[in-house]
Order: sequence, then structure tokens, then C-alpha cells
Amino acid sequence: MRAIVFTELGGPEVLHPADVPAPEPTAGQVRVRVEAAAVNGWDLKTRAARIPGVPLPEFPAVPGLEVAGVVEAVGDGVTGVQPGDRVVGFADTGGYAELALTSTFAPVPDGLDPTRAVTVPVSAETARRTLRALGVADGDTLLVHGASGSVGELAVQLARRRGATVIGTASPAKQERVTTVGATATTYGPGLVERVRDLAPSGVDAVLDTSGAGVLPDSITLRGGTERIVTIADPAAADLGVTFSSGARRDRDALAEDVAALARGDLTTTLGDVLRLDDAARAHALVESGRSDGKVVLVP
Repeated sequence: MRAIVFTELGGPEVLHPADVPAPEPTAGQVRVRVEAAAVNGWDLKTRAARIPGVPLPEFPAVPGLEVAGVVEAVGDGVTGVQPGDRVVGFADTGGYAELALTSTFAPVPDGLDPTRAVTVPVSAETARRTLRALGVADGDTLLVHGASGSVGELAVQLARRRGATVIGTASPAKQERVTTVGATATTYGPGLVERVRDLAPSGVDAVLDTSGAGVLPDSITLRGGTERIVTIADPAAADLGVTFSSGARRDRDALAEDVAALARGDLTTTLGDVLRLDDAARAHALVESGRSDGKVVLVP
């Protein structure tokens, strides 16, 4: 099968098409013919450099954490799905390929395009995990940094479902998007603490940083300490005593709930550029540049 691989660490240019063996499903897995694969920050990190505590990938490595497609084969012990069904899930093998394996997946409802379905798994899992770590509950005021991003926009919506009031930071060009998903919008930069205090005179109860934009010191000032602050993006967290959240908790039921909500229009995600699989290097460069307006997706 055709896939995108890298055989050394480096920039986007190390990604290239290759023919690799098709993966075979084992117990608990299904094999899907990929219709869409999302590009995530983790894909860029593992391609670019050695990550402390994470083994080097086995080369040739196929990146890609999220896939949507049509089930081709079903492994032992898998129930509730059969060949021909459309699913979306977390890729057990690299998703930048014509075929991929998944063991945590959910049905794609009729009418939901695979390029939109594939925007959900990683971002929704991250949003749920961090809101759980923060203990966000009814009546809380939550500050979300990077509220227009793929994780931030879902965190805003899921926090609102819990009954929280949300303030979201984003660039000036993305203020309307933050408002659309249910947060009160404000910008980054000098005066952030004063702007947030004006919007939340009683203070903020929790802070989620998805931006990595150096906002943790201001967040600590707003909270009066490091309690109930979580980041998924700022490596300075440890030095500042702030919790850095990583390590996905893949939950099929939660994924199915979020995909169904997207199909109903009860959740919103932002789809950015949709590129051909062979344009994976361009997709990585686009994400690294910050010029993509939404989740970048590859289609074989």
C-alpha cells in the first residue's frame, strides 16, 4: 500500500511517499481504507526531534494519529462493526496511509464527511482530559488560552455543557470564532491580566492553556497561585509548578458521543486545509507556519 514515511528525524522534507506492507488486524482491531487522516502537533514533534522519554519510532515510520474511513477487515473479538461500515478513530498504525488499523473507533453518522469526522478524536480527548483534570463544574469561570484552536474550541463547548462560564483568548483575527463557540473573547499580549479581570471581576476558577504562548505567568497571577492551571503546550510548566497534561485516555464511548454531537451540530470543529496524501510535507510546513485556519487533513 502507499503511505507517507520518514526514515530519519528532520523537517517536513523528510516525509515522502513509499510502498509499505498493508497492516493486518489483530484481536480488537479493525482495518480501514483511509478516507481522511488528520495532521496533529504530535506528528510534527515525533518527526522533528527525539522526545525525552519517548522511544524513537521504528523506521520507516508512518505518522498520523487520527483516521476516518471504511472498514475492510475485522479482528477477533470485535463486535458491532462489519466491513463496509464507516468509522473514525485513533490510529494504531500510522494514519498517513491508504490502510490503517484502529482499536478505538466510533461510527461515522450518515451525512458526516470523513474530513470533518477526523477532526474530533485527538482534540476531543484532550479537551475532556484537561477539563477533568481541572475539575471544571457548574458555576466555574474557566479561562481558555488558544480558544480558537482545535483543542481550545472543543474545550470551550464542553465546559459550557458543564455549566461553566468561559473566557477565551485568541489572536485579533479569531475573536469572532471564540465568540461563536460560546466564550467571551479577548486577545493575548500586554494588559491580559487587566482585560480578564474586567471580564471576570470575581476571578477565574481554572485556566487551560492550549496555546503555549507564554501565558502561564499571567495565568498564575489571575489564579493567585498554580492550583487548577493546566497546559498542554508550554514546556515551562515544570519550572513554574504548573501541571502539564499529556497521555491520551482513549474512550470509545466518549468518542462516539462527540462524533454524534458533531453530526447533529451540537459540537463545532474548524476544518482547515484539505490536501492530498502526497502533500504531507506541505501540510506539516503549513501547520508549523501557523497559517492554517483549522485542522489540516490529508486524503489519499
